Amino acid sequence: MHLSLLLADTPPAAEPGANAAGMLIMFLPIIALVGFMFFMSRRQKKVMAAQSEFRNELAPGQEVMTGSGMFGTVVAVDNGNDRITIESGNTRTVWARAAIAKRIDAASTPAASTSTDASDAGTELADLDSAAREYQKLQGEDK
Repeated sequence: MHLSLLLADTPPAAEPGANAAGMLIMFLPIIALVGFMFFMSRRQKKVMAAQSEFRNELAPGQEVMTGSGMFGTVVAVDNGNDRITIESGNTRTVWARAAIAKRIDAASTPAASTSTDASDAGTELADLDSAAREYQKLQGEDK
């Protein structure tokens, strides 16, 4: 019997639906991966659009933090060159608009403006990263 299988020109017949099911199982992980990549790219585009909108709305007088952790106040906005001038202490520096990471104004964080209780302020400080806590300490010493 084994000899006849080796000498036969055609392979033994398989069940009619077995080939289609095997193909589906083989391509299912690829289809899932493509779907995952599609949804991740949509989410990334939304995040990038929100960041771009935030940076386009920067105006003089707003307190900001750069991506490298420098805190300062926006002094001037050069829309033609996409540059922002920031004043920190007695120093003015010019940054690319894309280097601004976030606003730290009380207007941009509603919880900070409505907080009057000392325990609420402590909770807010615990949520800030170490650079932001240092900035808050310096601001408190200046007053």
